[in-house]
Amino acid sequence: MKKFLSFTLVALAAYSAEGMKVVNKIKIGGTGGWDYVTIDSANRRLYVSHQTRVEIVDPDAGKVLGAIDQLHGVHGIAIAPDLNRGFITNGQSNSVTIFDLKTMQKIGEPATNGKNPDAICYEPKSKRIFAVNHGGQDVTLIDAKTSEIVKTIATGPGGEFCAVDGAGKIYVNLETSSEIVEIDAVKGELTRKASLAPCEEPSGLSIDVKNKKLFPVCGNSMMAVVDIPTFKVIATPATGPGTDGGGFDSTYGYAYAANGGNATLTIVKLVNGKYETVDQVPTERGARTMCVDEKTHHVYLLTAERGPAPEGKKQGPVLPDSFHVLVVGK
Repeated sequence: MKKFLSFTLVALAAYSAEGMKVVNKIKIGGTGGWDYVTIDSANRRLYVSHQTRVEIVDPDAGKVLGAIDQLHGVHGIAIAPDLNRGFITNGQSNSVTIFDLKTMQKIGEPATNGKNPDAICYEPKSKRIFAVNHGGQDVTLIDAKTSEIVKTIATGPGGEFCAVDGAGKIYVNLETSSEIVEIDAVKGELTRKASLAPCEEPSGLSIDVKNKKLFPVCGNSMMAVVDIPTFKVIATPATGPGTDGGGFDSTYGYAYAANGGNATLTIVKLVNGKYETVDQVPTERGARTMCVDEKTHHVYLLTAERGPAPEGKKQGPVLPDSFHVLVVGK
């Protein structure tokens, strides 16, 4: 027991250097589940998925400004500030809701021609939206200006999350096969595909554009660091159980993994030429999806309070009106 305690104290001491902690909670309330959260850093808006609606939050004032309603199983939200448009995936209706960023009014809802659209990304060079169809084996390309479907690209089953490099490439995790693919956004073609082994069931994905690295977070408590030029896994630092979302802060050089299973936010960064886990920030159980605000360097995570777990169950029911945004910062 003494040896175990000593080891634990050493491990905790090793994860205390970055100074990140929970600094605020923003109440959303209401009922229903949630999935992704997206930040518009320039216009100071936080878009929160909430089952049949997207909540619009002022992250600085810490209050809800309004909502986009009558949606159908919301998953992802993407914004195109240069076009004044936002895009929401509806997993239940296999469609993408398009809305005006200023008025928050819906202006269209094209079908994805794919099953259960999940993550969604805007690629600025091609001016296209990429809806990742998790229930199918493809990605739907949508012209962000005209709202018209451009084409569907076969990727493989279980597409989960996406990231763009700003120069015409988009990357997508394949959860089912534990692979990652690269797509040329302008040509609308899949250009590369690679295994993420030993990473299993990758979910969240973020990118370090300057250093050409991708950070898929994995279902087996690790993060895979992928070198973009070689498209190979070069490191697998530890994260935690129940991981879903990830993110990257280009100023701090932090790659994040949100671990809902043990209520932590893992921080990975480059230390003496190696990617290492440098902190495990306490959050709240169930806080598994996230986004990074590059302006304030805050991390926003979604979760809710739960009641006691019934016999034979791992967790209790979500308590009414307890849904909130968890804010982590320095």
